[in-house]
Amino acid sequence: MTRPHEKMMLAALAQAEKAGQNQEVPIGAVLVAQTGEILAKAYNRTIALADPTGHAEILAMRAAAQKIKNYRLLNTTLYVTVEPCVMCMGAIIHARIARVVYGAPDPKWGALGSIYNFADGQKFNHHPEIIAGICEARCRAIIQAFFRARRGAEKANR
Repeated sequence: MTRPHEKMMLAALAQAEKAGQNQEVPIGAVLVAQTGEILAKAYNRTIALADPTGHAEILAMRAAAQKIKNYRLLNTTLYVTVEPCVMCMGAIIHARIARVVYGAPDPKWGALGSIYNFADGQKFNHHPEIIAGICEARCRAIIQAFFRARRGAEKANR
Protein backbone atom coordinates (compact mmCIF):
# COMPACT_ATOMS: atom_id res chain seq x y z
CA MET A 1 0.00 0.00 0.00
CA THR A 2 1.35 3.41 -0.90
CA ARG A 3 1.37 6.31 1.50
CA PRO A 4 -0.95 9.22 0.59
CA HIS A 5 1.89 11.44 -0.65
CA GLU A 6 3.23 8.67 -2.85
CA LYS A 7 -0.17 8.16 -4.51
CA MET A 8 -0.38 11.82 -5.50
CA MET A 9 3.27 11.92 -6.55
CA LEU A 10 2.58 8.99 -8.88
CA ALA A 11 -0.15 11.12 -10.46
CA ALA A 12 2.38 13.95 -10.86
CA LEU A 13 4.85 11.50 -12.42
CA ALA A 14 2.20 10.50 -14.96
CA GLN A 15 1.95 14.18 -15.89
CA ALA A 16 5.75 14.41 -16.18
CA GLU A 17 5.69 11.48 -18.59
CA LYS A 18 3.20 13.39 -20.78
CA ALA A 19 5.56 16.35 -20.83
CA GLY A 20 8.45 14.14 -21.94
CA GLN A 21 6.32 12.57 -24.67
CA ASN A 22 5.71 16.10 -25.95
CA GLN A 23 9.43 17.00 -25.89
CA GLU A 24 8.94 19.25 -22.87
CA VAL A 25 11.08 19.07 -19.74
CA PRO A 26 9.34 16.23 -17.86
CA ILE A 27 7.95 17.89 -14.78
CA GLY A 28 4.43 17.20 -13.56
CA ALA A 29 2.24 18.73 -10.88
CA VAL A 30 -0.99 17.87 -9.11
CA LEU A 31 -2.86 20.30 -6.86
CA VAL A 32 -5.06 18.72 -4.21
CA ALA A 33 -7.74 20.20 -1.95
CA GLN A 34 -7.79 19.54 1.78
CA THR A 35 -10.59 17.03 1.13
CA GLY A 36 -8.30 14.98 -1.10
CA GLU A 37 -10.02 16.07 -4.32
CA ILE A 38 -7.63 16.66 -7.20
CA LEU A 39 -8.27 20.23 -8.33
CA ALA A 40 -5.83 20.22 -11.23
CA LYS A 41 -3.12 18.24 -13.00
CA ALA A 42 -0.55 19.76 -15.32
CA TYR A 43 2.81 19.26 -16.98
CA ASN A 44 5.42 21.59 -18.40
CA ARG A 45 4.24 23.22 -21.62
CA THR A 46 6.65 26.12 -22.10
CA ILE A 47 7.46 25.09 -25.68
CA ALA A 48 3.92 24.22 -26.77
CA LEU A 49 2.51 27.43 -25.31
CA ALA A 50 5.53 29.57 -26.25
CA ASP A 51 5.28 30.78 -22.67
CA PRO A 52 8.18 31.03 -20.21
CA THR A 53 5.65 30.75 -17.36
CA GLY A 54 4.24 27.47 -18.71
CA HIS A 55 5.67 25.43 -15.85
CA ALA A 56 3.63 22.53 -14.48
CA GLU A 57 3.14 24.26 -11.12
CA ILE A 58 1.89 27.52 -12.67
CA LEU A 59 -0.48 25.70 -15.04
CA ALA A 60 -1.89 23.60 -12.19
CA MET A 61 -2.42 26.70 -10.04
CA ARG A 62 -4.16 28.53 -12.90
CA ALA A 63 -6.50 25.61 -13.58
CA ALA A 64 -7.32 25.13 -9.89
CA ALA A 65 -7.96 28.85 -9.36
CA GLN A 66 -10.36 28.85 -12.31
CA LYS A 67 -12.09 25.75 -10.96
CA ILE A 68 -12.67 27.17 -7.48
CA LYS A 69 -13.07 30.77 -8.75
CA ASN A 70 -10.47 32.10 -6.33
CA TYR A 71 -6.82 33.01 -6.74
CA ARG A 72 -6.19 32.00 -3.14
CA LEU A 73 -5.57 28.26 -3.06
CA LEU A 74 -5.90 27.96 0.69
CA ASN A 75 -5.55 24.58 2.41
CA THR A 76 -4.22 22.91 -0.74
CA THR A 77 -1.21 20.70 -1.36
CA LEU A 78 0.89 20.97 -4.49
CA TYR A 79 2.69 17.81 -5.58
CA VAL A 80 5.49 18.39 -8.07
CA THR A 81 8.10 15.97 -9.37
CA VAL A 82 11.01 18.43 -9.14
CA GLU A 83 11.78 21.17 -6.62
CA PRO A 84 10.03 24.37 -7.73
CA CYS A 85 12.00 27.27 -9.19
CA VAL A 86 11.99 30.87 -7.95
CA MET A 87 9.11 31.88 -10.26
CA CYS A 88 6.93 28.98 -9.16
CA MET A 89 7.70 29.47 -5.47
CA GLY A 90 6.72 33.13 -5.79
CA ALA A 91 3.37 32.08 -7.23
CA ILE A 92 2.94 29.36 -4.58
CA ILE A 93 3.48 31.92 -1.83
CA HIS A 94 1.07 34.42 -3.44
CA ALA A 95 -1.57 31.69 -3.81
CA ARG A 96 -1.17 30.73 -0.14
CA ILE A 97 -0.73 27.04 -0.92
CA ALA A 98 -0.45 25.27 2.42
CA ARG A 99 1.99 22.49 1.50
CA VAL A 100 4.46 21.69 -1.27
CA VAL A 101 5.49 18.08 -1.73
CA TYR A 102 8.25 17.45 -4.24
CA GLY A 103 10.29 14.52 -5.46
CA ALA A 104 13.78 15.41 -6.68
CA PRO A 105 15.86 18.45 -5.77
CA ASP A 106 16.90 20.84 -8.54
CA PRO A 107 20.53 21.92 -8.04
CA LYS A 108 20.35 24.45 -10.90
CA TRP A 109 17.02 26.20 -10.26
CA GLY A 110 15.61 24.99 -6.93
CA ALA A 111 14.01 27.53 -4.60
CA LEU A 112 13.36 25.23 -1.63
CA GLY A 113 16.92 24.81 -0.45
CA SER A 114 19.00 23.80 -3.45
CA ILE A 115 19.88 27.39 -4.39
CA TYR A 116 17.42 29.57 -2.49
CA ASN A 117 15.01 28.69 0.28
CA PHE A 118 11.78 30.59 -0.20
CA ALA A 119 9.99 28.49 2.41
CA ASP A 120 12.35 29.78 5.07
CA GLY A 121 12.19 33.44 4.05
CA GLN A 122 11.12 35.31 7.16
CA LYS A 123 10.27 38.36 5.06
CA PHE A 124 7.49 36.53 3.23
CA ASN A 125 3.98 36.69 4.68
CA HIS A 126 3.27 33.00 3.94
CA HIS A 127 5.38 29.93 4.67
CA PRO A 128 4.14 26.69 3.13
CA GLU A 129 5.02 23.39 4.73
CA ILE A 130 7.61 21.56 2.63
CA ILE A 131 7.94 17.80 2.23
CA ALA A 132 10.83 16.69 0.04
CA GLY A 133 12.02 13.40 -1.40
CA ILE A 134 8.72 11.65 -2.13
CA CYS A 135 9.38 9.11 -4.92
CA GLU A 136 12.71 10.89 -5.33
CA ALA A 137 14.46 8.15 -7.31
CA ARG A 138 11.67 7.94 -9.91
CA CYS A 139 11.38 11.71 -10.18
CA ARG A 140 15.14 12.05 -10.64
CA ALA A 141 15.30 9.19 -13.15
CA ILE A 142 12.68 10.64 -15.50
CA ILE A 143 14.36 14.04 -15.69
CA GLN A 144 17.87 12.62 -16.00
CA ALA A 145 16.79 10.27 -18.80
CA PHE A 146 15.23 13.19 -20.67
CA PHE A 147 18.37 15.33 -20.53
CA ARG A 148 20.63 12.36 -21.27
CA ALA A 149 18.60 11.65 -24.43
CA ARG A 150 18.59 15.32 -25.37
CA ARG A 151 22.38 15.57 -25.03
CA GLY A 152 22.75 12.39 -27.09
CA ALA A 153 20.57 13.83 -29.85
CA GLU A 154 22.52 17.09 -29.83
CA LYS A 155 25.82 15.19 -30.21
CA ALA A 156 24.41 13.16 -33.08
CA ASN A 157 23.34 16.35 -34.89
CA ARG A 158 26.80 17.94 -34.76
